[in-house]
Amino acid sequence: MGQLIAFASFVKNLDIPFYILSIGMIVMLLWAGAFKMTYPGSETITPLVTNSPLMSWHFKIFGAKMGSFIIGLVEVVAATFFIGGFLYPVLGIIGGCITLIMFFLTSTMLLSTPDILVKVKGVSYLNNLGLFLFKDIIALGGSFFLIGHYGEKAAMLMQMK
Repeated sequence: MGQLIAFASFVKNLDIPFYILSIGMIVMLLWAGAFKMTYPGSETITPLVTNSPLMSWHFKIFGAKMGSFIIGLVEVVAATFFIGGFLYPVLGIIGGCITLIMFFLTSTMLLSTPDILVKVKGVSYLNNLGLFLFKDIIALGGSFFLIGHYGEKAAMLMQMK
């Protein structure tokens, strides 16, 4: 048991969860954001957005191509704030607030997107689209974690001044 506790302390002291989560979030946001700025990317998210009571207005105002581009741009901006957060933690907090809103909205699409369940021998499972949306619940938790982590760093910097 002592070895497990030592390993946990090692992980915490090196801040491994923060680095994996923040770098993973940055890569995912840059990659997904850039994809949404393409025509195939806009086609991919159109059924999700148009079925969402919280997001459908967006495509009604901007159209699918421009609406998808704007969503992608927001993701790239959030990633940029996370990158800036390594030097200026308040920027990381802003990035986390952006993704908090973004992943809350996309998580609700689990409730509004049709045909995300598949039945196998009488048991319902999330299909690939449902699992794609479900990962946003995990990213929502990651957003809260990053806000807290960048917030701790910002507070420490303020105390040093």
